[in-house]
Order: sequence, then structure tokens, then C-alpha cells
Amino acid sequence: MNPALNSASLEPASLIVIDPNGQRSRLPLVPLPFRIGRQADNDFVIRDSRASRVHARITPENGQYTIEDAGSRHGTFVNGKRIRKQALHNADKIEFGVEDSYQLVFALDGAELKRLIEQLTGPEKEVSAPGVGAHLHKLRAILDLARTLQNSLSIDDVLGAVVDTVLAITGSERGFLLLRSEHGLETKVARHRDGRHLRESDLRVPREVIRRALERRRDLLSMNFDPSSSDELRRGGTIADLELCSVICVPLVRIHTGAGDATSLLSTGRETVGVLYMDSRVAAADLAGGNRELLQTLAIEASTVLENARLLEEQRAKQQMDEELRLARTIQQSLLPKTLPSEGWLRASGSSVASDQVGGDYFEVTEVTPRCWSAVVADVSGKGVSSALLASLLQGALLTATDHSEGLSLRVERLSRFLNGRTGGEKYATVFHCLLHADGTLEYVNAAHCPPLLVGAEGRLLALEATAMPVGLVEGVSFPVAVQKLAAGDKLVIYSDGVTESQNSHGEFFGKKRLREVVAAHAAERCTAIHDAIQEAVSAFSESTRQSDDITVVVLEYRP
Repeated sequence: MNPALNSASLEPASLIVIDPNGQRSRLPLVPLPFRIGRQADNDFVIRDSRASRVHARITPENGQYTIEDAGSRHGTFVNGKRIRKQALHNADKIEFGVEDSYQLVFALDGAELKRLIEQLTGPEKEVSAPGVGAHLHKLRAILDLARTLQNSLSIDDVLGAVVDTVLAITGSERGFLLLRSEHGLETKVARHRDGRHLRESDLRVPREVIRRALERRRDLLSMNFDPSSSDELRRGGTIADLELCSVICVPLVRIHTGAGDATSLLSTGRETVGVLYMDSRVAAADLAGGNRELLQTLAIEASTVLENARLLEEQRAKQQMDEELRLARTIQQSLLPKTLPSEGWLRASGSSVASDQVGGDYFEVTEVTPRCWSAVVADVSGKGVSSALLASLLQGALLTATDHSEGLSLRVERLSRFLNGRTGGEKYATVFHCLLHADGTLEYVNAAHCPPLLVGAEGRLLALEATAMPVGLVEGVSFPVAVQKLAAGDKLVIYSDGVTESQNSHGEFFGKKRLREVVAAHAAERCTAIHDAIQEAVSAFSESTRQSDDITVVVLEYRP
């Protein structure tokens, strides 16, 4: 069955995300199927190395939301029981088999409102009861709102329906929905009881008065006034001047979903996102007969709609950013060498794996002349897009080379001066840049990069230590060239610190000792075998643990 068709009849749902620190956020359950796991392309990414790459998925099945474990290592649990596949119900608690990790609470949007509708339409309601006309009028308004919540794709339509329903329940004349912004309270919806749209200026009660009511954080603030009372008229004059008979303010807040079916308001004033304001000049508002509970529930529904809209906007922005980063990653990967020399007196094998969408490492192996090759490995400080852009800049600046050692030193020095002048030392890079000649002469500048390993066929290892400071860190430094002689069969292993600083699930580092052991064990083999052995050793050690740094390895083999 097509999941898109199967999901068309499902009511909207969300996941309440509880991170390891106890912070809560709400995530709309879209798209379907909804994938959960450690891998970056999941719909919800569990930032915990103990979770599986694809841990679980939520799919529509037989008109219900169903969660299925995706063959995870530690399992998927619903309400404390390990499951393979199970239908989800409102307030189900989802866990991933490890302590102190993420938890999810499945929430059907509008579930609390439906509970109240069932109460109003239950068999105990007698049609001959007093005030049945008023009850039916309120019920009709609530059902209209429920249909709007179910079918509308417009947040404005939903919030407008909430205000209309509130007016029908309380009997107020005018309703306003105001939202917090950096400029104070701004009007989102303004409606009259007869369906007319009101202007923002029709709300003549000072917003400062409403703001103070919000700061007091009462769940519901109502005030009824008797215009014939002289005491009432002397209360500052504001209400009397406006000839109002009653005023109701209901805060709109972010919600907290507990372990059961109950939904409660958060208690901190900072979580207030707006207010439902109603007033009347003719009669006092009706808050009897369960209307108070209905009013507070409708405020929760409006708060949920606003929170879902905010999270959906964040999700769309994240998806757009992820798409742009995927494109940047594709471009960055395309800039790496597509082929490396596999015949002749110099042979090479190399790779660079970014820890995020884009990386701050790069490498290049280029032929300068038939008797000279150039190789570069660079690691830019920091992570993210800025480091990736700087890595691309370095790649362009070091792409061309000459076969003279003086030119090698001068090129790195100019690059360092350029970077320092643009970033003031806040961004820098470690660089290993070398020229390898056909007679075995290796000329190199090591600008604070990890010491490459010169490997003899018999297993001897020599570390080529740093000859200078990082590129771009300090103004006016020089980059002297060091010289080393290679023998037939020697290999040069150049790597970034993402190799030695790879971590396993226990927080241990791969380290230089393990790297030297792997290289020594394969010293007599070709450059490709050494490269692959390092990659396999790092992968086996890390056990698929998410790494914090890019991993770059280049192996050069001298075969005159």
C-alpha cells in the first residue's frame, strides 16, 4: 500500500522530544514513513553514539501510526516493553534501549479537545435538560473547530476558528488573539461575535495592561464590572471609559505532556507565547458549567497549533540548510583528486571523510613535471561551513606548484600572510606541503601538521616533525623547507589528526601508537594496502561511533 495514501486518513500527530538534559521540544510527525536513528539523513536524528544508524521507523498502517524497530542493536521500547512492531496510542513513551538518552512521547494533536467533545456528546446528556440550546450552540462551535483542526492547512484559519469558538462558549462580543514579539504584543486575529473582522485599533485596552496580566501568569484572568457602581467607575477610569462589562484573558503557553493522558500548562512566565483576550459591553462573560475548562483547553489547542507551526518552520529551514550542505558536500568532494597515480616512479592512495556534511580537511597530489610531484594535506581549525570554505581557498592557492624549494617556502608564507590579514589569527590551518623528485629527494614544509610517517620496506619508521607554525596563525613567520632522502620502496604516510583522535564508544582515542603498529605491520605492502589497512583499523576501533573530526589519509610510494 502506498504510505502517502494510507496516511491521508490519519489525524495529525507529533513527537514530544525529551533530550538527555530533560529539555522538551515538539516535532510534527512528518513525513511518513518517519525514520529515527543516528544517521544524519533520518527525520529525527538521535545524537547518541549508542543508537543505531537507522534505529526505528514510524509508518501508517490500518489507519493507525505504527512504530517498528529497524534491527537496532539495543532495541526499541514502548512504555518500557521491547517491541518489534506495535501500534502507537496517545501519550505512549518511546525509548531506545540505553539509559540517559533521548525519549519520545507520541501525541495525537487535538486529543484533549476530542475528550471534551466526547464528554459533551455522552449518553448522560439529556436533550430536555435546561439550557440545551446554549449547550448545542457551544457543541456546534467546538465541532466546527475540530473539523478545522483536522482539515485546515492554514494556521490563520485554525487560530481564527479558535477565537470564534471562544466567543461562542463565553458569550463575549469581541475576541483578539495576541502573540509575543520583540516589539511587544501583536494582534494575530481580531473577530466580532457576528463574524466580522475587526481592526487592530479596535482593541483599545492598553496592551501594557494585558502584558501585566500575562506576567502574573494566572491560568485564566476574568473581570466583571457593574457600570452602575460608583466604586467601579473610580478604578482608574480605564475600564469605565471603554464601557466594558467584562474582560477575559487566557495565556497561550507551550505545553507539557506527562506520562498519562493529561496535558498541563507550563508554569514559567517565559513560556508564555501570547494571550486570548475577550471583552463584552452588554453582558458578563459566561464561565459557568464547564466553560472555564473548555476555555483553558482551547487555549492549549491554540498553543499547540502555534508550537507546531514554529517547529514546522524550523524543520523547513533545517531541511533547506541540509540540502544546501549536501550540495556543498558534493562540490567539495568533486574538488578532491578523482584519480591518483598508480603507475610510474610515484604511486599514491588517499581519501578524506568529513565528520559533518562538509569538512575542513583536503588533500591534493599533482604532477609538477615528469620528474617532480607535489602533495598537500591541510586541516583547517574548527568545523562547519567556514572551515570548509577556508579549505577550498587553501586548495586553490596551493594547486599550482614549481619544482624549486624556494618557491615552496614562499608560497606557504604568502598564503599564511593572506589568511592572517583576513582572519586576524582566528582561523588557521595545519599544512604538510611537499615536493618529491625522481631521484628520491623529498622537500617539505610541515606547518604544525601531524608528523607524517616515512616507512621503509624493512619496517623502519621516521616521523617528519613540524618545521613551522600553523598557516595564518601569527603574522610575519617563516616556513623553512626540510629535506629527506627516500630509498626505493619507501612510503610516506600523511594523515590528519582525525585519524589519531578517532574515538570508540568508551571514549578512548585511536592514538599514534596504534597508527604506527598498523603501518609497521603493512610496511612491505603497496601504498593502497597501507591506506586501506589504516582506514579499516580506524573503522573497527571506532565501532561506528560518530566522530568529531575529519579523517584524511594519503600514502605516497616511491618506486624508481
